[in-house]
Amino acid sequence: MKTATSSPATFIARTDWKEHLEKEDKKKEYFDDGRVIADMSVDGMRRSLFSRRKSKQHQEKKSESEIELTFRERVSVVLGVISGYFLFGLIVFGGFALFILFCIKVWFK
Repeated sequence: MKTATSSPATFIARTDWKEHLEKEDKKKEYFDDGRVIADMSVDGMRRSLFSRRKSKQHQEKKSESEIELTFRERVSVVLGVISGYFLFGLIVFGGFALFILFCIKVWFK
């Protein structure tokens, strides 16, 4: 095979390009036998951000562990989450306000 060495990288000469394509066509096609070597799915995470299609395996897992909540239980869960975020925000902004007061009253005098 002829190669051109005009730069540090090696390129296939234009005359050998056709031969190179023929060799690629002769390569065996990839065959997927369906085996899983390492399962990369993590429990509790969505399978994909953009695709909403569900696999059979994921649907089976979900149907086994699905919990039915009543309306009151859902409302209490939502209110619990909101109160948790509110408490966290109150602590962060309260700490920031105390820092500002400390700077004004003690540090900058």
